[in-house]
Amino acid sequence: MREKNNRCRVLRTILMSGKKRILSAALLLAAAAFLLFYAFGREETVREPLSVIFISKTIDDSDFWTQLIDGARMAAEEYGVKFSVCAPETEDDYVRQNELIEQAIREKPDAIVLTPSSFTETTPMAQKIVDSGIRLFLLDSEIDAKVAECMISTDNIKAGRLQGAFVKEILKPDSRIAVVAHVKNSSTAMEREQGLREGLGSDTEKIVDVVFCDSNYDKAYELMLGILAEHPDVDVVVGLNEYSAVGAARAIVDKGLAGKISFVGFDSSLEEIKMLEGGIFRGMVIQNPFKMGYLGVETAVKALNGETVPEQIDSGSVLITRENMYLDENQEMLFPFKGE
Repeated sequence: MREKNNRCRVLRTILMSGKKRILSAALLLAAAAFLLFYAFGREETVREPLSVIFISKTIDDSDFWTQLIDGARMAAEEYGVKFSVCAPETEDDYVRQNELIEQAIREKPDAIVLTPSSFTETTPMAQKIVDSGIRLFLLDSEIDAKVAECMISTDNIKAGRLQGAFVKEILKPDSRIAVVAHVKNSSTAMEREQGLREGLGSDTEKIVDVVFCDSNYDKAYELMLGILAEHPDVDVVVGLNEYSAVGAARAIVDKGLAGKISFVGFDSSLEEIKMLEGGIFRGMVIQNPFKMGYLGVETAVKALNGETVPEQIDSGSVLITRENMYLDENQEMLFPFKGE
């Protein structure tokens, strides 16, 4: 009997020892599985930052492009985006911009934010961006095909209407209007002129000349001198961007015609603001380039992260005159970095 009990105790000991070994092995397997899952989980959450290349029309010292690029850079910093900027030397150089687009495609970024130099000539390269599997977002100017996911810009027809409606208010019965625009084949120039004419209504017949300065201050200056020589009865001048407005206004000042010719500008460079304060400008329509640039990168990031984004975003415009320029909301538009 005693021998039988001893055999039972030995058997129980063996069984218990086996269970402990099985349990230990199971625990080790569970721990290993957890560590593997944790390691792979960490690899999935630590990913490369999104990459965005911004291809601008130009990089120069104009307030508009400086603010637009600054806005894009700020958004890139806030969202932790790998970001770079490139551009041709002049706004109208679509050939060079197309070369830069080709280079950007080879770099395979997650997205390209583009301000097209030409309404038509940039389109094939924009299509190539999309065909390469790169997400495309347009800023400032449009192209003649709907290939981008989103267009972030001033509503340029609306902005032109603001100019036209204001010009209509200051016209005399015998007034003659000259328009100094920027790049002939850009959507911004075409749309602003369209809006200007819509705002003028029947007074559009008072326009005697429309010239294009290719976004060059000196060319705008010379074109304005030519208009004054050919049409000495011109008493209202409209500039459709910073370059055209500033260059033409400088010519008017140098000819001693400031105050005699009513000038309505576009954009909000420091020189233009001084011209408005000094009475050289009667008014000007201003954009929000900093906001435009910021929204361009922000919208790209949201889309890349799976969010639904609108096809069109209006970054805003407003008519500024000497009478309303000191209102708080207009000061914020005129001086976007004030108080920062």
